[in-house]
Amino acid sequence: MVFHVSFRLILSAFLLVTGSQVACAQNADAINSFLKKRADAFMVITGYSLTPDVTTGSLSITDKGGDNPNLQMISLGGGDRLSRDVPLYLEGTLAINRYNPTFLDGIGNSNVTVPVHWNSITGTGGVGWDFPITNELRIRPIANVMLGHLESDLSIASRIINNQTGVDLQFLNGGRMNTYGLGGSLMLDYENYKPEREIDVELRYTNIEMNTFDTSKAVQGSANSQSLSLWARNRVPTPLTFFSMPIRAVMELAHTEFLGDLRGALGFNSLSSVGTGIEFDRSASEPLFSRVRIVFRYQFGQNVRGTSIGLAASF
Repeated sequence: MVFHVSFRLILSAFLLVTGSQVACAQNADAINSFLKKRADAFMVITGYSLTPDVTTGSLSITDKGGDNPNLQMISLGGGDRLSRDVPLYLEGTLAINRYNPTFLDGIGNSNVTVPVHWNSITGTGGVGWDFPITNELRIRPIANVMLGHLESDLSIASRIINNQTGVDLQFLNGGRMNTYGLGGSLMLDYENYKPEREIDVELRYTNIEMNTFDTSKAVQGSANSQSLSLWARNRVPTPLTFFSMPIRAVMELAHTEFLGDLRGALGFNSLSSVGTGIEFDRSASEPLFSRVRIVFRYQFGQNVRGTSIGLAASF
């Protein structure tokens, strides 16, 4: 089983998700509508965290203008068959996101700058079954389920805005958003392992529909997470060792096309990744993790590019 630990810092124009700013809102309905659009947008971005994906699981984007809010994400995820003899496939992803928007100008009759911190935690699980096509190629349907929770941690922001503008913001004052998702994935998995090299290729389509439940009325909604991804990795033995552990060279390619509500949500429709690194083979000592990999990646898409370091371990 492979686990990918990824750290994502996204400093991007969140307005790309929700459209232009609310100008000179004059009443609670208008501002709560503004909040709902931001919450809907945050729900859409949660869709990037639902399945293991190196293009979004290790991503760093910086807004050079410096005027936009930021979104911080940390995720842990992975999946594999129980064994070569048992075709049951299990996967899981846990993501923690923090969004720091700032409300500027035209709230009520005053111009107010108030930081509002939203935090979310999302867990996704998947169960699949492998149907062999050849000895090296199999098709894998996967059933996915997710649960998420989003909450504002600054009820004081609501009081500041209320005191200065007379507007009562429903969501900020103890508001919360609970989400669940149901859907599935279909994967083609190719594995060609030989002593001189090990090749893995995965082609995957994912569709998960997310909805709110037990949620503040101001931010009830839904979103759709769809993606089509291709991932490939080649591992080649080297003559090098590290504390008696053989070292393999790792080369990796990945491309993800975002569909549904994810398409264009952060200003791009797709992301690509190229990576290289090393893998330490610890199987001789029979540890918990037989292999440990460190991979340096370069990611790019429409108007974006970034770098990352990924750490992975295999049973």
